[in-house]
Amino acid sequence: MSSGQSQDPAWLESWLVNSIDIGLVFAVAYIVLVIIGERRTLWMVRGFIVLMLATAISNWANLRLLYIALNSLVTGSAVAMAVILQSEFRQFLEKLGRGEVLQLFAASRKGIPESDGVIDQIVEAVKELSQNRTGALIIIEIGSPIDERDFSVPGVRLNAEVSRELLQTIFQPKTLLHDGAVLIRASRVAAAGVILPLSERIASRQLGTRHRAAMGITERVAKCVCIVVSEETGSISLADKGVLNRPLTSSKLKELLEARSFLAGDDKTKPPISIDTLKRRIGLKRLSFISKVFRFRSSASREKK
Repeated sequence: MSSGQSQDPAWLESWLVNSIDIGLVFAVAYIVLVIIGERRTLWMVRGFIVLMLATAISNWANLRLLYIALNSLVTGSAVAMAVILQSEFRQFLEKLGRGEVLQLFAASRKGIPESDGVIDQIVEAVKELSQNRTGALIIIEIGSPIDERDFSVPGVRLNAEVSRELLQTIFQPKTLLHDGAVLIRASRVAAAGVILPLSERIASRQLGTRHRAAMGITERVAKCVCIVVSEETGSISLADKGVLNRPLTSSKLKELLEARSFLAGDDKTKPPISIDTLKRRIGLKRLSFISKVFRFRSSASREKK
């Protein structure tokens, strides 16, 4: 009897420590999901969390071989994610080092052109380039700045105001920068002559190098769109997440850009998420999870009856 009583506090302490450990892991995972906020990356992080949970369960169940295999897989996945998400990790560490903890929960999107005037300048330039059958490639950032390592060649830095005349001049065949892409960042022309990675996806024979480059950069970086003007036909295309929307009229292009600008611009005006807001969100998610569990149990009991 005394031995059982002496073991109970140790067992309770071990259970409490394990519960806190699991809770902290879920808290960190939730914070990472809130910070990232990108659909493609979210699935990757969720898969990594499932892998970690499977590793912990195999260790708890004393399945040694399975634990060793899963643990090696977790280590390899962590290294792969560090390489794939290097720009996100760098921004996270920079903000953490500067003590900007609350800003980690704020949307870090700068958005594409902030005003309708800038979108008009881009659309007018694309329209005239299309009419003259002058090839063009324009990348527009929607989220955090694109890492230069995602480009084959980062190009020449400009940091100039977006204008119809500037875009048309850059893509004139006799200029030195016309072969590359123009990068628009936060309503400014950040760089020109940018060489993009080509998509490895099998595409139509009608698509040239510019179209494959637009597909390639939007496959690699989800938070951007890429406008393409074909040199052969003058058709206008818009690449988004590796998918080409073509052919487009200038009015349809403007409509698509405004839609993406609206999504990005809304987040820009919102203040950083406060700790109280974060607590409310966590509480709501916890309540919905508990309600789902009880709903599942009640339905299971009805089926048994």
